[in-house]
Amino acid sequence: MNSILRMAATAVLTLALAACATTPAPSTAPTPAHSVLLVSIDGFRPDYLGKGNTPNLDRVAAAGVRAEWMNPSFPSLTFPNHYTLVTGLRPDHHGIVHNNMSDPELGKFSLSKREAVQNPRWWGGEPIWVGVQKAGYPTAAMFWPGSEAPILGAHPTRWHVFDAKVTNTQRVNTVTGWMREPMNTRPRFATLYFDEVDHEAHSFGPFSEQATGAVRAVDTAIGDLFAQMQRDGSAATTNVIIVSDHGMAPVTPSQRINIADMVPTDWVEVVAAGQTVGFNPKQGYEAQASQRLLGTHEHYTCWDKSKIPAKFHYGSNARIPAIVCLMQTGWDALYPDTFAKAKGQTQTRGSHGFDPYSADMRAAFIAIGPDIAQGKVIPAFDNVDVYPLMMHLLKVPAAPNDGDLAPVRGVLRQ
Repeated sequence: MNSILRMAATAVLTLALAACATTPAPSTAPTPAHSVLLVSIDGFRPDYLGKGNTPNLDRVAAAGVRAEWMNPSFPSLTFPNHYTLVTGLRPDHHGIVHNNMSDPELGKFSLSKREAVQNPRWWGGEPIWVGVQKAGYPTAAMFWPGSEAPILGAHPTRWHVFDAKVTNTQRVNTVTGWMREPMNTRPRFATLYFDEVDHEAHSFGPFSEQATGAVRAVDTAIGDLFAQMQRDGSAATTNVIIVSDHGMAPVTPSQRINIADMVPTDWVEVVAAGQTVGFNPKQGYEAQASQRLLGTHEHYTCWDKSKIPAKFHYGSNARIPAIVCLMQTGWDALYPDTFAKAKGQTQTRGSHGFDPYSADMRAAFIAIGPDIAQGKVIPAFDNVDVYPLMMHLLKVPAAPNDGDLAPVRGVLRQ
């Protein structure tokens, strides 16, 4: 029996032996909850599974529960969706409405601006680590968007500033070290984040040799994670949920648009480029910009923020630009200088940020553990539902959120 199936069998046997033990006197004390470890593989497409490159993830999926896929929230970008996963709130409600944002009081936000990333005023809602700590339990984050800011006055109990140079092995060893600690310091909730697949797929395309190599490397790390947890016994007391934040679409060199060809740049402030593009018309150019942009074009569609399709649950937050354009899947809108630099490039790249309901943007979901069903595949669901599922597993009251436990009840062991 391979190591991951042994892990599942060990968890089942542990529960069975506990049930067969001498029945104690009735107690009013609540049943202790198991820990939850939330693992993110950034940019991991669910159709990477089952292709011979993910033997460890395939075994976890077969032993536990796999969703056909998971729908990201709009926009299908890294920071908005990672924060949705830990709050259960749509980006329109938690305030991280894009990887690049503008706020009249706070200024500019981008992934590379450390002072913005670490400013709690950008981050709305209550992330799961705050709720778990309010309930009296420790938490830990091996990288996660939001964990670097003292949101509602609190970081996770232990956390790390993101550093891409930290190897997969170092990340896994840090987390398994946490999970084998005594109960008084062991995190009730922890995160683990891998960025390698996203990085290589962006640079070379989602089906490139480089992206496939990154998929294999992360799968190896996942195998190491479960092997260590089985050896030290933490597998029997930990529910592991493996997700991605979004998928990835190939973008060929011919599928790039210069933003200056969409609208004169002296008419607008370009808040965000790429795939979900935001414009704020400059004073005196509101009518011209709207006339030029709004409506359906050959490779993109633009809306007034108040008229964005309801399925995207997006448009009410003050940080959302006045005009939002969604590129056709596989097309990028680039700043003029970036577009000029890209001329002559022949490398297919990868992008995300497109329609979250398109096949290329689908995210992955796998779960295994003592409270997780075995050998099931469940229908697709929205990623806002992961938060209420985790709070249910942790037996901690959920904060107000946009999720629903009903679509993910099939994950639970009955």
